[in-house]
Amino acid sequence: MKRVTKFLALFAMIFSVLIVPGLQAPAHTEPKISDESADKTLSPYFFVKSDDPAIDQLPLKATSAAVNISGVIADVVVTQVYKNEGKKAIEAIYIFPASTRAAVYGMKMVIGKRVIEAKIKKRDEARKEYEQARAQGKSASLLEQQRPNVFQMNVANIMPNDEIKVELKYTELLLPADQVYEFSYPTVVGPRYSNSKEATASASEKWVKNPYLRQNEKPTYSFDITVNLAAGMPIKELASTSHKVNATYMSPSTARVTLDKSDAGGGNRDYILHYRLAGDIIQSGLLLFEGEKENFFLLMMQPPKKITNARIPGREYIFIVDVSGSMYGFPLEISKKLLRNLIGSLRPSDKFNVLLFSGGSSLMSEESLPANTENIDKAMNVIDRQKGGGGTELLPALKRALSLKRAEGFSRSVIIATDGYVSVEEEAFDFIRSHLADANVFAFGIGSSVNRHIIEGMAHVGMGEPFVITKPDEAPAQAERFRKMIQSPVLTNVKVKFNGLSTYDVEPISIPDVLAERPVIVFGKWRGKPQGTITLTGISGDGKYAETVNVSTTQPQKTNASLKYLWARQRITILSDYNKLRSDDKRVKEVTQLGLTYNLLTAYTSFVAIDNEIRNKDGKTDTVNQPLPLPQDVSDYAIGQASGMTMALAAPSPTMYRQGNLQYDTALKAKTESSGVVGGWVAEKKKTTAVTIGEITATGGLSKETLRGIIEKNMEKIETCYTGIASGGKLVLALTINPDGTIKIIKTTSDTVKNITVTQCVMDAFKKLLFPAVADTSGTTATITLVFQ
Repeated sequence: MKRVTKFLALFAMIFSVLIVPGLQAPAHTEPKISDESADKTLSPYFFVKSDDPAIDQLPLKATSAAVNISGVIADVVVTQVYKNEGKKAIEAIYIFPASTRAAVYGMKMVIGKRVIEAKIKKRDEARKEYEQARAQGKSASLLEQQRPNVFQMNVANIMPNDEIKVELKYTELLLPADQVYEFSYPTVVGPRYSNSKEATASASEKWVKNPYLRQNEKPTYSFDITVNLAAGMPIKELASTSHKVNATYMSPSTARVTLDKSDAGGGNRDYILHYRLAGDIIQSGLLLFEGEKENFFLLMMQPPKKITNARIPGREYIFIVDVSGSMYGFPLEISKKLLRNLIGSLRPSDKFNVLLFSGGSSLMSEESLPANTENIDKAMNVIDRQKGGGGTELLPALKRALSLKRAEGFSRSVIIATDGYVSVEEEAFDFIRSHLADANVFAFGIGSSVNRHIIEGMAHVGMGEPFVITKPDEAPAQAERFRKMIQSPVLTNVKVKFNGLSTYDVEPISIPDVLAERPVIVFGKWRGKPQGTITLTGISGDGKYAETVNVSTTQPQKTNASLKYLWARQRITILSDYNKLRSDDKRVKEVTQLGLTYNLLTAYTSFVAIDNEIRNKDGKTDTVNQPLPLPQDVSDYAIGQASGMTMALAAPSPTMYRQGNLQYDTALKAKTESSGVVGGWVAEKKKTTAVTIGEITATGGLSKETLRGIIEKNMEKIETCYTGIASGGKLVLALTINPDGTIKIIKTTSDTVKNITVTQCVMDAFKKLLFPAVADTSGTTATITLVFQ
């Protein structure tokens, strides 16, 4: 035992010297102090340069984008250049982001003078063909979607001195807000925090484990972007808020925007271009495309202007604020500034609450408080004390916020401020969608390279609006935009009527209240002749509203071919949102078929390009994961927290960090070995299980032992339902399990916990369990007792 203690002490001392100089948080490491390797979670880590000069660890040399904007549609060609400056053949893996609205419709690989056009395949088929080509020594590239805004590029058999270019094409629709158009080009995927076990994680989750450069290190590859803008109307303003650019006007309505050479290392933050049309108008009207088999339309209708002095009902605001490790420093300071603007401007008749979250959550008050001076000062005092630390546990925070007692006669809105560096997107969407009747959700993305998928997704399924703040000085403007938006909707009871035009497959099926001066967008298909009228109706602040478009005055244009991609992408988004709520094989097949039919990258379809020439005779390659830069102004804490560090939430202390099951306290650093602490590192006590399995009964194909084993493997999911709950008790569930192992029926027969949120959360967790399939056609009936301590 003494030998083990000395080993731990020596390890802690070395670790604190190498990783924790002064008060800095520890970098990602794998301290081998136990044999619990199966419990390792997927985590990003810091890139360490290899001593082997034969392997090029930085194969991506350049990435660039050529953007053509025509009217409201952007068409983008992304070029990635890979070059092997080592002596061994390599396979390069590069994780990169894209717009959540991007419809990726093409890819090709260029090797010297040879051009290989990629083919769209089912995901498994594409992966299989790629791996076969890699083993055969052929150069190949594979593009997969890991998230709607996270892609993975694999390039196999890059030979020494090879230069391989991979081009991908996508299109997206640009929607103005308050007369301002924005084109956003994400450049880097921020580190994600995940609780998934590495040993059992699915292939689509393993991208989370990716190397990163240190804070403030520039990307190891060059970055360039050129935008050709044909607005169709005179351009009033044009500027990039993220990069230094040079704009040249060819005419009042066309411009060319190039990246300044001084910003060639700017691939560590989103590229953002804003423009405004003369007269502060927004484009509206009808676009038509006539294809060989199908015809498509896109309707854009400008809503009425906002009116003043609208009668505002009572409102309750719950602010959910991310104070995890990735928010340390710059992002958290933005959040504080944002909240000062939002909370400080509430009306005295409003009510509000503040919930802080990281690994756990901390609530300002059990009930929302009046927005008076005393309570606002109290809230700002709580927020100002935050330093940032710990993991990002968004889902328990959402559940706790929506379980709060409602203020009668008040409309509830939930405002979330986070960088979105979290890997529970689907579960968070699921929870928000199932509580649409309880609150509108507005998401603020904080930081220079936020996870836009979760930010936009939360707002989308919550029928709210997304906001992204990349700089501190943007906070007041975004706060003001939010206030204006919620004061009075532009248009309510919105309906679109088609008269004389035969339409089908129209998206969206229904239109929510319009909360900003942006066009109402409707996609769809049409048959026969383009004729008749389309009328938008609703209720504005001035009363009834109606606007009509004459279809016969619009001619179909071949240049509108991107409408088919945009319609399919919209349809895929809707199907995917529903699939996140409850997975359905029919929807998966429909998304897959849409990808194959319209040549689109989806979660179930991938692009693969394979060269016919066998270039690597022995087929041996070294796989290299291209290291990514940390997004601008994101600290090393983002990697530290993802690899296991947590910090106290209620009173974050800059002297306390955690790595694996070692805890570091700088206040103890000076103590000697005789006190049991070296360098501030001590062994952390094991967590006491909050939920245990009691009695189980079972009849049918599954035994009690099998049921217990499956439930025990999923206890972490069940325990998250009990986060922050003080009371104990027992919950008895009655299950009917189908022969294929899925849950058919679940209900409670006894509940002494007496917390509706906990009970519903546990039942939802059980619904997602998959038990072994059995031959007994009657399935299994069982009762499960859970004990909450």
